[in-house]
Amino acid sequence: MTSSLEPRLQEKFGPIGGSIIFFILEVVQIVAISAAIIVPIRYFLIQPFYVKGASMEPNFYDHEYLIIDELSYRFREPERGEIVVFRYPNDPSQFFIKRVIGLPGETVEITNGSILLSNEEHPNGIILKESYITEKQTSGKERTTLGENEYYLLGDHRDASMDSRSFGSVKRSSLIGRVWVRGLPLSRLGTFALPEYADL
Repeated sequence: MTSSLEPRLQEKFGPIGGSIIFFILEVVQIVAISAAIIVPIRYFLIQPFYVKGASMEPNFYDHEYLIIDELSYRFREPERGEIVVFRYPNDPSQFFIKRVIGLPGETVEITNGSILLSNEEHPNGIILKESYITEKQTSGKERTTLGENEYYLLGDHRDASMDSRSFGSVKRSSLIGRVWVRGLPLSRLGTFALPEYADL
């Protein structure tokens, strides 16, 4: 707003009416500028996400508030160990949170509670050592070879998780972003680093 606008409004609508209209116009301007800044950030860079259920315990609990980074995957591919939010393949209106276990082109084999990964670097397979879950927690027995742009995703609380063991691999296009920050509760506020896989 220019400084000459308020006097002109007061002249046209009176001192009180002009000041009220000037105030309203200022509020509208502030809201418009704020929306122009916040909306792109909310829909293209980061967005909030509430954890539902026990599938990621003990690393994430029900009703925790997370901030999802939607920008990184526009410039790079997801990495093993990252925690991602994605559209459920059988109902894209639902959003799930899981951990990236298998990458495109790899073979994932689950047997005796362990995950065996086979890829170009390890054609005979190597056991995935996961520091973020209890030992021998991965139930089931299967072998899946991932196609191009497909990922194998598992919950950290394997016995309470519906994941790629039930609905299969997840396409790259279904991934919304990676978990970046836990905002609530404040006692568990923090960012997340990739786990170290010593043999991979």
